[in-house]
Amino acid sequence: MDLFKRFQNYLHNSTISIFDRMFMLVSFITIAGTVFACLIMIALGGLTTGLIIIGLEIIMTGLIILGYKYRRLPIVAVTICFLLAVVSMPIAMVFEYTNDIALALGYLFCTIYITLVLPGLSRRIILALMFTVAGAAYARRYYVAHLADPTVLPDSYILYFTEVVIFCVIASLLIGFQTRLFIEQTRTSQKQKEEIESLHASQNRFFSSMSHEIRTPVNTIIGLNEMILRENASDEINENAANIQAAGRMLLHLINDILDMSKFESGQMELVPVTYRTGDMLSDIVGMLWLRAKEKGLELHINVSPDLPQELVGDEVRIKQILINVLNNAIKYTEKGSVTLSIQCERTGAGAAKVIYSVADTGMGIKKESMPYLFTAFKRVDSEKNRYIEGTGLGLSIVKQFVDMMGGTISVNSVYTKGSTFIIEIPQQIANDTEIGDLEFDRRHTTYAGTTYHQSFEAPEAHVLVVDDTAANLLVVKKLLRDTKVQLTTVGSGREALDKTLETHFDVIFMDHLMPKMDGIECFHAIRNQTGGFCRESRIVALTANAESESAALYAEEGFDGYVVKPVTGEALEAELRRQLPRDLITLTGSEEEILEESLSWNSDHKKVAQVAITTETVADLPQTVLDHYHIGLFRHRVETAEGIFRDGLEIEQVGLLAYMNNEKAVVKPQPPSVADHEAFFAGQLEHANNIVHISISSTLESSGCIPATEAAQAFDNVFVVDTGHLSSGQGLLAVDASRWAQEGKSAAEIVEKLNYQKKLVHTSFVVDSLDYLARCGQVSGKIASITKAFMIRPVLSMRGGKLGVGKIYLGSRKHAWRKYIHSVLNTLTPIDKRMLFVTYVGLTQKDLDWIRDEIGKKMDFDRIYFQKASPAIAVNCGPGTFGLLFQTET
Repeated sequence: MDLFKRFQNYLHNSTISIFDRMFMLVSFITIAGTVFACLIMIALGGLTTGLIIIGLEIIMTGLIILGYKYRRLPIVAVTICFLLAVVSMPIAMVFEYTNDIALALGYLFCTIYITLVLPGLSRRIILALMFTVAGAAYARRYYVAHLADPTVLPDSYILYFTEVVIFCVIASLLIGFQTRLFIEQTRTSQKQKEEIESLHASQNRFFSSMSHEIRTPVNTIIGLNEMILRENASDEINENAANIQAAGRMLLHLINDILDMSKFESGQMELVPVTYRTGDMLSDIVGMLWLRAKEKGLELHINVSPDLPQELVGDEVRIKQILINVLNNAIKYTEKGSVTLSIQCERTGAGAAKVIYSVADTGMGIKKESMPYLFTAFKRVDSEKNRYIEGTGLGLSIVKQFVDMMGGTISVNSVYTKGSTFIIEIPQQIANDTEIGDLEFDRRHTTYAGTTYHQSFEAPEAHVLVVDDTAANLLVVKKLLRDTKVQLTTVGSGREALDKTLETHFDVIFMDHLMPKMDGIECFHAIRNQTGGFCRESRIVALTANAESESAALYAEEGFDGYVVKPVTGEALEAELRRQLPRDLITLTGSEEEILEESLSWNSDHKKVAQVAITTETVADLPQTVLDHYHIGLFRHRVETAEGIFRDGLEIEQVGLLAYMNNEKAVVKPQPPSVADHEAFFAGQLEHANNIVHISISSTLESSGCIPATEAAQAFDNVFVVDTGHLSSGQGLLAVDASRWAQEGKSAAEIVEKLNYQKKLVHTSFVVDSLDYLARCGQVSGKIASITKAFMIRPVLSMRGGKLGVGKIYLGSRKHAWRKYIHSVLNTLTPIDKRMLFVTYVGLTQKDLDWIRDEIGKKMDFDRIYFQKASPAIAVNCGPGTFGLLFQTET
């Protein structure tokens, strides 16, 4: 059944030539039909003839398999057509194996077969040869008949041959014309697809550029408007300025919606979980929306369950965006009454909770027939009634997609004309289980009117450099930091910044990203490596209009010390500068409570340096939750494609990589990490620990990071690289063990010693669907990959003695091989450590994973099973349909 499905997939694969697909289809139909006819012939007494024909069919099948294996199907097709039309048919005529009607049908079939499987010139040549040889064969038949009976005339033979040629030519022309039309339509469709993809890419670039360009003037508006709010102006001026501030923030919210929709459509949206304070997040939301509710005469109620944890782990930016979109919608569609946000929390396990957000309004409600379109982009329900309400029509669509990405649910209860209630459930991790208690938002969302600004600190001896190519942005930063009394220098380009850093030491540098000639990242690295520069060790913060959530990860990867998004508020700018400046340069200026709070904040920001830090690579295939829980540092491998080099798991991910590799011509290779990359990584990790134990992939593997890591470690006295002799989550299991021992207070040397023993207890193996991807990466020969694929051989790749080899092979369907693999792996004589099992996979569906979980459960119960997508650097070698069971034994 699996073979039939693979054959069906081959026939529907649009990347394969239509003539190759037709050749496979028609050939196997012909073989099947001929074998059936031969069996009847044998049953009727034609044993010799039937066996000869079956033998020829076996040869034909062998040629097809060889052609498929060595990718030479066009040559095999020409060969078979030649043998069929130019050799076998004339032989049948010469030895009179068949009558005239059967011969005519045979030539008609040959014509159809040749027209379907051969293109252009080769088709015309074979047909011409067939008719030439057929004419000679008919002439011979007449000559033989005339010798036996001189009264036989050639007229009937000429007429019969002419009719056969005419019918065959007509059939060839009709089928050829239809095939040509299909090919032209396919080319047109492909061209349109490429144009659409190009347009889509242009649209994404436009939206990203638009977001950046709009944020620049908005930064000026909001920043300078904040300066107005700081002045002791009249109540009317303060009220107007407060309205401008709220409107500016809502404008940014709309820009983000448009940009996010573009990302969703291109599959580039990612979540960035962080630890956040629930009270602060809710205060931000209320501060942004209560004024809009007040303008419409609506009451805004906030009901927060006191048992909500103070700190959670989730994508704060996206959760906030979800709530703002839903609340904003409720306010827009409610003319009178109230909008209520209620928040509850349900503990779902150790360190986990489900947070339930409910938004209820007394608005117009939603018609029942409009419910199916509620989360459709650019679709506005009841558009006639709502035509005067502003908005992009993207809000709820974005909400639904974000909730789905977070593994949550969203439901709607609504009665038309009575109001609606949106219920959003999002699972999150608990960072601080202290209950939030009773929140009083009334004191938090007062307007700017009547409030008095007071700087949080002063640092007159601090030197700060701001780099931005927009003069208005420099003006905003200068004014916002004016009262802190820092010595501020501004420049308009990366080149000017380098000139300044050659002259002066700056304690902190705020760096814009997108600048002409030399962008902020280039300038950052130039400052870090500047010969004779005074700022090689200075704190450098990205100050940018790139608001994408993954931008923070990008800047952290590059080595920036902080990240601030435009438009920036004075509070955020002061807070970041205070965090970056040396403590002895700062004088706190708030009340005693504020000074105490800031002091505590300073102390918490500078954590005690760890004795031993554990690091590993992205190819260790550990879930983010495990990395965070065990505080394991991550070094990113890279993947090289024709489009460039991408960082594993950050700039490229498994689903996109597999889609890219669907094109058989696409070349993707894991790129070996360099010694310099490892040195920079180890140097950064040593800022937080006295010793580093780096858990590396087996040194025997292609593109291994072990050898450059070992070489890089020689530049440090306290970096230890462990060659695990494993890959993927087998390597990850050892990283978890090392982290446990580090938390127990073991020294680096003790951890290394224990790891060298523990790695003998790790089982690492994968069952792969085929060896095609390994062949494309040069890991195995293409011949071996083709043979295993042709005979449905599913090999098991195992790590033994640090080397990757074929352990076992299974024949048959995918599920059959999977079941055999699971039972074989778990049926070991050595007791298995049941605390943790990794199922690391490539290109499997949720249905596949559920099936694997059930099969594992039939054999053994584990305390914790992690289903982990393999990193792109691993997936590029294995291909879809691959998974492995990775665990440890007890002894």
